[in-house]
Amino acid sequence: MKSIAEITNHYGPQLATMALDLGAIKLQVQQPFTWASGYRMPIYNDNRRLLASPKARSLVCDAFCAMLDCLDFDAENIAGTATAGIPHATTLADRLGKPLSYVRSSGKDHGLGQQIEGLGQSGSYEGAKVLLIEDLISTGGSSIKAVEAIVKAGGVCPYTLAIFTYGFDAAVKAFEALVPQAAFHTILDYDVMVDSALRTGYVDSDEARLLSQWREDPFGWGEKHGFSQVVK
Repeated sequence: MKSIAEITNHYGPQLATMALDLGAIKLQVQQPFTWASGYRMPIYNDNRRLLASPKARSLVCDAFCAMLDCLDFDAENIAGTATAGIPHATTLADRLGKPLSYVRSSGKDHGLGQQIEGLGQSGSYEGAKVLLIEDLISTGGSSIKAVEAIVKAGGVCPYTLAIFTYGFDAAVKAFEALVPQAAFHTILDYDVMVDSALRTGYVDSDEARLLSQWREDPFGWGEKHGFSQVVK
């Protein structure tokens, strides 16, 4: 059986190429993007663009299935984060023949006020083993809230699988602090993405070097290279 590292080494570069081709990942070192926080960043990720490609959707599902086999985790329910995790959770749940649910960032402010949809009359997972599907792990905050919501609703959720991660230490620390313990794994990480972008000619060696520097200090990178934070 392959390890998680072997699985990501196999699927990660393929997904990186697709993501760059589809514009799901965009890299602009000379004209950085302005994130919602106002920080100037050389990368923008929008995994929703992967939905346009049946081949990309299938690849994501293949990778998630391989990860589940490696983890020896027989999930009884596949939960997607709203909204970006829902389509990939749906594809995986259909592939595995498993129940599907999805988790909002907070409860609705009307109706039943539910944060999780897809549960039965009890409104509980009733002790079921739940796999959380996320599209992006950034600082980990939204994923942590989803895991906590699942546990609160009676689910056992030791694993979160995601498409891409920037590799921020904050995400690792956030998951390590969870009680009960939980871990996350991603198909593609930032370093593999940069290597793939360089290999395919999407960026040159100087741009790849600057992208690697961003990974070391993402929130100070813009200022260091003359791109001031945009105050909103």
